[in-house]
Amino acid sequence: MTIESAESKRGELLWEPSAEAIERSNMTRYMRWVEERHGVEFGGDYHALWQWSVDNLEDFWASLVEYFEVVYDGDASTVLADASMPGAKWFPNVSLNYAEHIFRARERDPNEVAVRHQAEGGELGEITWGELEQRVAAFAAGLRKLGVGRGDRVVAYFPNSPGALIGFLAASSIGAIWSSCSPDFGVRSVVDRFAQIEPKVLIAVDGYSYGGKQFDRMDVVAELERSMPTLEHTVLAPYLDPDADPGKLAKGIRWREVEESGAGAELAFERVPFDHPLWVLYSSGTTGLPKAIVQGHGGILLEQLKKSFLHLDAQPGDRVFWFTTTGWMMWNFLVGVLLTDASIILYDGNPGYPDMSVLWQLADETGMTCFGTSAAYVSACMKAEVEPGAGRDLSALRAVGSTGSPLAPEGFQWIYDHVGADTWLFSTSGGTDVCTAFVGGVPILPVYRGELQARSLGAAIEAWDEDGKPVIDEVGELVITKPMPSMPLYLWGDEDGSRYRSSYFEMFPGTWRHGDWIEITSRGTAVIYGRSDSTINRGGIRMGTSEIYRAVSSVDEVIDALVVDIPKPGTEGWMPLFVVLREGAELTDELKKEIAKRIREQCSPRHVPDEVYAIKEVPRTLSGKVLEVPVKRILTGTPVEKAASKDSLANPAALDYFVELAQQL
Repeated sequence: MTIESAESKRGELLWEPSAEAIERSNMTRYMRWVEERHGVEFGGDYHALWQWSVDNLEDFWASLVEYFEVVYDGDASTVLADASMPGAKWFPNVSLNYAEHIFRARERDPNEVAVRHQAEGGELGEITWGELEQRVAAFAAGLRKLGVGRGDRVVAYFPNSPGALIGFLAASSIGAIWSSCSPDFGVRSVVDRFAQIEPKVLIAVDGYSYGGKQFDRMDVVAELERSMPTLEHTVLAPYLDPDADPGKLAKGIRWREVEESGAGAELAFERVPFDHPLWVLYSSGTTGLPKAIVQGHGGILLEQLKKSFLHLDAQPGDRVFWFTTTGWMMWNFLVGVLLTDASIILYDGNPGYPDMSVLWQLADETGMTCFGTSAAYVSACMKAEVEPGAGRDLSALRAVGSTGSPLAPEGFQWIYDHVGADTWLFSTSGGTDVCTAFVGGVPILPVYRGELQARSLGAAIEAWDEDGKPVIDEVGELVITKPMPSMPLYLWGDEDGSRYRSSYFEMFPGTWRHGDWIEITSRGTAVIYGRSDSTINRGGIRMGTSEIYRAVSSVDEVIDALVVDIPKPGTEGWMPLFVVLREGAELTDELKKEIAKRIREQCSPRHVPDEVYAIKEVPRTLSGKVLEVPVKRILTGTPVEKAASKDSLANPAALDYFVELAQQL
């Protein structure tokens, strides 16, 4: 399969690491250690190391246990007892604890800052390692007094703030299972997630701020209590109101009471089997009940040690930020950076309030070394003509990471033009399903415009054609041919494993099909073209929707877009394009012609839309994904309640337009 498009200088070399940066990188140190330990020669070639890691899967994952001095009980000699997918069994004779590795003894001052944090409009705060350890120990002891133990579920309706971090580390230290949602989630959406796992304790805030407005959530928290009968306690943390009253809740208790009940406790860790559940994450939930994805202590620990040390190259003194909420796996990823000697930066609020410069200001004020964001944010900064360095000191900033959706080549160029020519830009792709990026940053490799640097160590990623054959320099289905420890242990409530198998292994039995289009280039880089289940197929030429969006977004009047391909018997189908226009712009015939021209030139003549419609907003999930498949289903006659779960959407009213349009078709 091929994708036709004008690549707009895709593949142009934008950056190369210096010899000094390569030498000091964690990746280089690890590579040399493997060479010495296993008697192999890589000659500084990352791709040779990657090949070794997937050809020698057990040796690779065992090497991480040894190299990072993982603390465990038992015998680690059996690495992969069963390599089946699904059903892989890793380190069956090992017990450990994820949180123990966050706090294990290191040569650092307890007064060293572990976390910097800021809420929208608030002051920048800091938490030292000593304070973090003390508060986690106290809260863990408090949870134990509430009856929480190994295997119990602790869920959090909480913003991206220190409280969420403390709650998670406390729960995981005692072997409880964590799950979290952002407080902007609606009642139904939260219940659809949390009720599945029957929690014992809910940790919640009284409200949150966003875009300069305050949102009281006490009524929502009360409704959550009523909707989850297994709850025994609701721990209320004041966020908007310092005097928020837990007495308004049937099972309410103040956060400070829980901490005070455990004051003075020593931090202790419950070592659990390698595959003991650590947390539950959720699929987007655009159709049906969200998948409750269970991931384990050991698998997440090894994956995050690999990513944070080797791929993120977190070094002592680094200050790592990623814009996220507690409802997105990037929050879990960011927490994992604390496994290294770097500190992390948390931000809660609207990244565009009071303007699109707020996060760049945060970078200045915190001495940020790694700025993690999304392709949508980069695009928004481009549209708003933001100048990140204007009046700011970004001299500490050495890396920018992007995820969430494919970063367009123009986005790559913008970073180098406006952030700095010596910036290491790493675009990444992965998923909640494995809680990691399996394609993305490698600190010792160059950056090419529009391309992800390489496949991650231990991730046997390939592009497969329709016949299940691997292809190079062609677009194919993104598959994972060998197991990874962070793959789901199971989906909660999926007793016979049928939903797990149908989600990932139905197309290619025994091989994980992720649902993205990917191209692996002959030089080892990768390009993601969007979801394979929303691909536009015209005249036999398939194209990821991201390609079309890139072309459309190059039109100044367009600020957002959605495209679908509606099958019609006997025809190539009907391809409508929906665009959100700048304030004051109108969808004139001239503008339609310009949009068609850009798509024709940058994508292919086959992918010029049949019709263009102006809409107020593009419907998105709470994590920001465009609802292409649900919109396609609505336009083909599926009732809206079956096409999408409205409570899982950031803007459910945006679907009303498509319901009305479907009635007219």
